[in-house]
Amino acid sequence: MSETLIHNIGQIVSGDFAAPLIQGDAILIRDGAIRAIGGGLRPGEGATIINAKGGIVTPGLIDSHAHPVFGDYSPRQKIVDFIASCVHGGVTRMISAGEAHLPGRPSGAIGAKSLAIAGAQAWGNFRPGGMKVQGGGLLLQAGLTEADFEEMATAGVKHLGEVGLGGYHDWDRIAEMTRWAKRCGMIVMMHIGGASIPGSDAIGAEQALKAQPHIASHLNGGPTAPPLADIKRIIAETEAALEIIQCGNAAIIPRILDLARQYDALNRVIIGTDMPSGTGVIPLGMLRTIAWVSALGDIPPEQAIAMATGTTAAIYNLPAGRIAPGLEADLVIMDAPIGSAASNALETLKIGDTPGLSGVLIDGELVVQKSANTPPARHPIELSQ
Repeated sequence: MSETLIHNIGQIVSGDFAAPLIQGDAILIRDGAIRAIGGGLRPGEGATIINAKGGIVTPGLIDSHAHPVFGDYSPRQKIVDFIASCVHGGVTRMISAGEAHLPGRPSGAIGAKSLAIAGAQAWGNFRPGGMKVQGGGLLLQAGLTEADFEEMATAGVKHLGEVGLGGYHDWDRIAEMTRWAKRCGMIVMMHIGGASIPGSDAIGAEQALKAQPHIASHLNGGPTAPPLADIKRIIAETEAALEIIQCGNAAIIPRILDLARQYDALNRVIIGTDMPSGTGVIPLGMLRTIAWVSALGDIPPEQAIAMATGTTAAIYNLPAGRIAPGLEADLVIMDAPIGSAASNALETLKIGDTPGLSGVLIDGELVVQKSANTPPARHPIELSQ
């Protein structure tokens, strides 16, 4: 049995949008899962003790929109180890929006199905830097049948990549395929906005209303944002999660959040990066987008963190994303960086800055003690036994 106690925590951020803060100054972890939260917790003999030194503890960030291929390598940007580098930005899990950048990616039904199965199974066996990647985001192609979806679901494919990404635009048939996917328990994400990769097209509210996805991807542009009228219709006329990304248009984020607030839909907002893309690879993309959402959109930072953790976890039915007993102990310890005008990590995000990470835990194991990417935390953690 392995045990870890994190104590002397300044604030615990739950990852739950409706109740984003938790009372207590300690978290007890046993065998990779959260066991208790509160005060006065005592670990067993031989436990690892982490003194958070007043830092904030949050759930591990979940990037709701990434484009991995195979291995920790980006063919789009010819960069290695980018996924492991994101762990140093507090990201403990990524969701593939489709392995779109695979060189020579097959375009037929058989190839698309095979790639999705291979991606789902390969990423189930590979965790760079400890990162958990849900791969195999199926990109729809002509010729797929309902039996194909059943086969893929049995083989471990859990979601569709960006519907509409690529050259297939038969929307009546696409709507039928999304219904098949939902019947098989798959989550459906959908490209919204301007064309991105060659062969793709501009997609807006009309197509979203027809396909009825679970997630309206990159409402702030991937890379080009749709008209505000389309965004308003998607918010008002669907129940889709509303995704904001790093590799998009920062200026439109406050307007999206104002519309979500108007329709009482802030609890549907999620956060991703959409990298690697033409914009590049941004290991601190999740932290930066959380800061944009909080500082530019006037969202309390603890709720912006929930958008990047628990809200996404709920959509995908993941046993993580919140700090609660029984869930996976994927956690981030953060503080104001040295030289910041803020006094803690939440204030840092609220003023639009990037906090300093002093610890990242995945399944209760400390995989990062000092981030290689963020500015140094004002109060580094201390370890003892």
